[in-house]
Amino acid sequence: MKEISITEIESVKIGQTENTAAGTGCTVLLAEKGLRAGLDIRGGGPAAREDQLLNPLMAADMIHSVVISGGSAYGLAAASGVMECLEQRGIGYDVGVTKVPLVVQSALFDLTVGDTFVRPDAAMGYEAARLALESPNYKDGNYGAGCGCTVGKLLGMDYCMKTGIGSFAIQIDDLQVGAVAAVNALGDVFDWRKGRQIAGLLTEDRKHLRRTAEVMKSAIEIVKNRFVGNTTIGIIVTNARFSKAQLCKIAGMGHDGYARSIHPVHTTLDGDSIYAVSAGGVRADQDVVGMIGAEVMSEAIMRAVRAAESAYGYPSATELGFV
Repeated sequence: MKEISITEIESVKIGQTENTAAGTGCTVLLAEKGLRAGLDIRGGGPAAREDQLLNPLMAADMIHSVVISGGSAYGLAAASGVMECLEQRGIGYDVGVTKVPLVVQSALFDLTVGDTFVRPDAAMGYEAARLALESPNYKDGNYGAGCGCTVGKLLGMDYCMKTGIGSFAIQIDDLQVGAVAAVNALGDVFDWRKGRQIAGLLTEDRKHLRRTAEVMKSAIEIVKNRFVGNTTIGIIVTNARFSKAQLCKIAGMGHDGYARSIHPVHTTLDGDSIYAVSAGGVRADQDVVGMIGAEVMSEAIMRAVRAAESAYGYPSATELGFV
């Protein structure tokens, strides 16, 4: 087994764009010949587009792109630009008069970071797709969908920390499995190997960490209109060949990676979603890939924390010396 870059997984390309001043962006993963894909949503507040295509009962057995963006539901406009870019290049489902790219998207809430009224749009989606095709530019940190990511938001934005997007991938013989995660959780992030908190809810002096779960336990009465600006979105990527139903199961197993690394997770205030995509033909056991997928997802979450830089008044784990 060896570590590889997420960009080395065969047939898959990733492009990113961001508006650094506004604190938002998008990440586009695509495959020119199509992707088999599944999805598992565990959070209570997702913002998504065309995700029903990934239901095993639906007719489409391939899609062409997965988009992760900021901008909350407004950011779902980015997928239109991705579609335009792919159609111009003849990529999509052939309907006779043109080709229709099948593009799914999930958006995270970053409207309280940077400029509330600047969100990923069709132009940003188009540019990210163009870069993916012509000059793939994926990087961990404050890029793409990770531009406006924060964690530890139970008490609002005054005590949260800056995170970003992260990735991790491995290769075992011919099998490649990797993950990308845009980490924008309500809860805290932990080093899953050591059980140590590395990001999350800050203390009153904003120099140390406290546990979100412990704060929640201190007041069990119902809270109305609690801050809801969260969602961790991940993609498990493999070159193994699986059906849509199998990929839905792999995506579900990937949530074990969320649960090991984020606490609390899958709340009604998060939109936690994981896609699983396959663009290769390697034969591999579904459960083995699902297990590996959960592990690389945990690693990707840690990378998102470690690669992030302080921005918009929110400190990073690196600045505070937590990693």
